[in-house]
Amino acid sequence: MRVFIFIVSLFFVLSSCKDDNTLENDIAKIDVDVTLERFDIAFAEAKPEDLPKLKKAFPFMFPKQYDDAFWLGKMKDTLQLELSNETIKKFPELKNETKDIKKLFQHIKYYFPSFKTPRVITTTSDVDYRNKVIVTDTIAIVELDTYLGKDHFFYEGLQTYIVANMKPEQIVVDLANAYAKKQVLNTKRKNLLEEMIYFGKLLYIKDIIIPFKTDAEKIGYTQNQLDWATVNQEQMWQYFIEKELLYSTDSKLPNRFINDAPFSKFYLAEIDNESPGKVGQFVGWQIVRAYIANNDVTLNELLNTPAQIIFNKAKYKPRQ
Repeated sequence: MRVFIFIVSLFFVLSSCKDDNTLENDIAKIDVDVTLERFDIAFAEAKPEDLPKLKKAFPFMFPKQYDDAFWLGKMKDTLQLELSNETIKKFPELKNETKDIKKLFQHIKYYFPSFKTPRVITTTSDVDYRNKVIVTDTIAIVELDTYLGKDHFFYEGLQTYIVANMKPEQIVVDLANAYAKKQVLNTKRKNLLEEMIYFGKLLYIKDIIIPFKTDAEKIGYTQNQLDWATVNQEQMWQYFIEKELLYSTDSKLPNRFINDAPFSKFYLAEIDNESPGKVGQFVGWQIVRAYIANNDVTLNELLNTPAQIIFNKAKYKPRQ
């Protein structure tokens, strides 16, 4: 009997792998043309007389509230020159990043057919780590000086949990997150459960549009942090239930369990020091995954289903 069960299980695993491979092969055939336009290099190499040509080529990079004198001064600014030098030294070319972004856009096009490939522009931003990427319907801007690596001297003074994801590998992850936000209705979230499910939806979209990235990369964890969250799922869930936090409207809860932080705040010494931040996002991700696994629903239905219904139908039961 055990042999029979093993054979059946193996059959389904192999069938699933074959289906996944077929899907990825189909997605890889989707025609998208991706070129990363190096505004950072163009600006660094520009002379004052080149400014009109730059403004014509990249009008969206020159906000109207700044006159030409501002940009001419920036061309000679010592901090800007150093930013440009360090960025070009780190990214003399962007072959790997271009490949990843092409795969991202192919997956977005497959799951969201109305998606149109944007212009992808690279720039510097005085290390504006709160806005590492900016996307619109027609443009995607990547601020390369926020991806120089966690040990770069530009990042001295920033907290460890912030610089941990300021590395090249996260460029496509941050783009995926920005595009996921365009698909998930960002309504006012009244309680912790709604916060969890919202971010769970974002992370599930990353599951399907960047399947070539690890779960740790998708959520911005180290592998050790992901392992901790996975092993302690049941304990965290029991805590949320026992403390009656799921339907709490306490405004402090997002900072404790949802927002990026050095650790989550259970107010338990044995947990807080070991936990990563945003464990509420992780739990919401697992709830959404359980909902998909236990219900025959389309992606569009998932995105439009309220948090409470997702939770009720997910049958989420964490196990260590």
